Amino acid sequence: MKWTGLNELREAFLSFYESKEHLRHKSFPLVPINDKSLLLINAGMAPLKKYFTGEQEPPRHRMTTCQKCIRTPDIERVGLTARHGTYFEMLGNFSFGDYFKTEAIHWAWEFVTTVLELPKEKLWTTIYENDDEAFKIWNEEIGMPKEHIVRLGKDDNFWEIGSGPCGPCSEIYFDRGEEYGCGSPDCKPGCDCDRYMEFWNLVFTQFDGDGNGNYTPLDHPNIDTGMGLERLACLMQGVNNLFEVDTVQNIMSAVSAKAKVKYGDSEKTDISLRIITDHIRSTTFLVGDGVVPTNEGRGYVLRRLLRRAARHGRLLGIKGPFLYEIADVVAKENISEYEELTEKLDYIKKVIRTEEERFAQTIDQGMEILSEVIEKTKADGKSVIPGEAIFKLGDTYGFPIDLTREIAQENALTLDEEGFNTLLTEQKERARNARAKLGDFGWTGESFDFIEGLAVTEFTGYTENQSSACVIGLFNAETTEAVDNATEGKVIVVLDKTPFYGEGGGQVGDTGIIATDNASLKVLDTKKHDGVFMHVCEIESGMISKNDTVRAEIDVERRNAIRRNHTSAHLLQAALRRVLGNHVEQAGSYVDEKRLRFDFSHFTAVTPEELALVEKSVNDEILLGEAVDTIETDIDTAKAMGAMALFGEKYGKTVRMVKAGDYSTELCGGTHLDNTAKAGLFKIISESSVAAGVRRIEATTGFGVLEFLAEKDTLIAETASELKVANPVDMPKRALALQTELKNEKHEIEALNAKIAAAKASELLSGGKKIGELTLITDKTSAMPLDVVRTMCDNAKANDDNIIIVLATDCDGKQNLVCVCGKNAVKSGANAGKIAKQASAVTGGNGGGRPDSAVSGIKDSSLVDKALEAVYGIVCDMIK
Repeated sequence: MKWTGLNELREAFLSFYESKEHLRHKSFPLVPINDKSLLLINAGMAPLKKYFTGEQEPPRHRMTTCQKCIRTPDIERVGLTARHGTYFEMLGNFSFGDYFKTEAIHWAWEFVTTVLELPKEKLWTTIYENDDEAFKIWNEEIGMPKEHIVRLGKDDNFWEIGSGPCGPCSEIYFDRGEEYGCGSPDCKPGCDCDRYMEFWNLVFTQFDGDGNGNYTPLDHPNIDTGMGLERLACLMQGVNNLFEVDTVQNIMSAVSAKAKVKYGDSEKTDISLRIITDHIRSTTFLVGDGVVPTNEGRGYVLRRLLRRAARHGRLLGIKGPFLYEIADVVAKENISEYEELTEKLDYIKKVIRTEEERFAQTIDQGMEILSEVIEKTKADGKSVIPGEAIFKLGDTYGFPIDLTREIAQENALTLDEEGFNTLLTEQKERARNARAKLGDFGWTGESFDFIEGLAVTEFTGYTENQSSACVIGLFNAETTEAVDNATEGKVIVVLDKTPFYGEGGGQVGDTGIIATDNASLKVLDTKKHDGVFMHVCEIESGMISKNDTVRAEIDVERRNAIRRNHTSAHLLQAALRRVLGNHVEQAGSYVDEKRLRFDFSHFTAVTPEELALVEKSVNDEILLGEAVDTIETDIDTAKAMGAMALFGEKYGKTVRMVKAGDYSTELCGGTHLDNTAKAGLFKIISESSVAAGVRRIEATTGFGVLEFLAEKDTLIAETASELKVANPVDMPKRALALQTELKNEKHEIEALNAKIAAAKASELLSGGKKIGELTLITDKTSAMPLDVVRTMCDNAKANDDNIIIVLATDCDGKQNLVCVCGKNAVKSGANAGKIAKQASAVTGGNGGGRPDSAVSGIKDSSLVDKALEAVYGIVCDMIK
């Protein structure tokens, strides 16, 4: 057994299993690929689930990986002890129906005894209590003494999560010595003391469980092993925790150097050092895999880690952003396996620094308020911080509740989280009521009581443009009062079935007509609530009555335009993920007949080159003319087929999956094309920022592209006319010529202004009041630009070291005081900034500047003369 570095251990493991004909696969991203069941990858086998279940064919039936993992359930414990961490790597070898128990155990033993050279007498193993096969392999084939083989029950040595593949497991332990033990003669693996260290788990997935204790043997059992890399490094380096492992210790050393504190000197500073060290590891890898700080989902995990680390940097006395600098060390320590960190380092550091700076804007004020709250709570003899105070900290000062909770715990206080949640719910309710308006017909937020009791509407619009239906509800659109019939104005019509799509999922409601033999209604919009579709109509002729049989017909041309935009929005998301990365997720959308708007998670502006690639990718898919299929299935089947779902969205038992070839698969209830070619053409109109970490693209398709081009043609023609060029092709040349002309004329004007300034400066020097050896000049100018006045004063100052000038300017409605002081005047105590400030104060204005040059504002022009008169006294008070 010899000391081995963490990076060397990783390489040794992967190389060993490569020699056993395993495919060596790079770590999958921390962001799960086509798996919405996980927020972040938290185990070595997590990215391989579909290979184990048989949903996907693996690239090879033997694989080995070192998988990046993030676990945050006990984030508050990280740092308080040296045992907890949020980021770790998991070594693993996997068999998908290939080898099984015998090979798995033999190769594990070979690796730990031959490659790692661990002493055999120090090794122990646990097995499931009924797994005689594993006992026989360990005892008879490997030669491990039966005393070193411990049988444990289902809770310890049987891997099972609900129903599905499961099986017994065998864990390998290292005996650290009696000094780590509890002293009991029965001490062995399974004991709660620290003597026996478990470092490798071999899972034998050989059953299919029904979740009720019944197990059927699998035809092709699997192997799934997991060994924490940092834990193995602790063992091989003879250290007690992950923060003492070589690569992690190097990162902590960088933090210590920045904070000018030494690990081990103080438990208080040690906690902060551990928190920062762990969190910057997680942060660097998360950002490298495309996660950006947001207020929900994995973005919130990142924001929470970053802000917790930033706060502990302040506790260590570090001023300003610093975490982004430590990211350099994280990348360096991991370059042998994760060179992508170095490749993306500029981006990673930019994301981290921006979040540090954003947090710095809120933490100082928040901390001050929280400190006052804590002091008051203690002074009142209480131990719980009121929910109202917690809510105000978050709502007004942007102070996260996680941080409030942690600081409260440090002060032996708890939070009134129930009160906080009540206030948060009330706030959300107020916001919902404020924005929830249905059209402009006087409906408010949640007031759908008028449709209560009506049957759910059958939607026929996926397959029909026109349906025969019955009026089951009729209401005045202004008052939502039920009526039996109507002959004029606006009404809300509820039908038993309809082809009209009700606004939802980012898609606008349909328009069209509802007609009987005696009446015609123009459908202005369609809404839906709890499955009931409401048609907002204007009566054009006749009388509409409850129980009428009607013909409901959508505006097909408009619906087709909406279809083009909606399907293209799906293609756009797929293209963005291909070009920008898998961190791109939908953050909002809107599609109507004219355009599509797509909001998505991405930290920086999309470059023109990236936009061009996205646009080309979408158009390539359109021109391929691939079929767009819609499939109704259950959520698990849809996810297994790679369907993207909105994070946090709740879906029913049956979902609708829209699949455009192999290019895009999403869960969506909207209306779509049946072939990508029918989109015609796709054109991006704009790209902009919506919020931190969220970008927006607006685009159009089909005839919308023709309209867009027509608008551009009109703009080009009008511009050509203004530039007086016959051929628009010559516009750039003409614009360049005009720019050159303007530049030359500007230079001429500047030269003339300089001459005027020089002449005026000569005039100024001829007068003035003497204050000792100094000359004070005060005057007013009008219609002379401020920059010319400043140049004039600077010229005068350059020609006379003893001069002090204060000029009141009035040009284009702006009034200022300009003050300059020569070198000798400044040496004598004159200060242009202070003179300008005090003189402008006479007018109610403000301003200042350098000792030799300053500008201030004039507020009340009627007091200018009084201000200039005051200058003499101001200067006299300054002169030494």
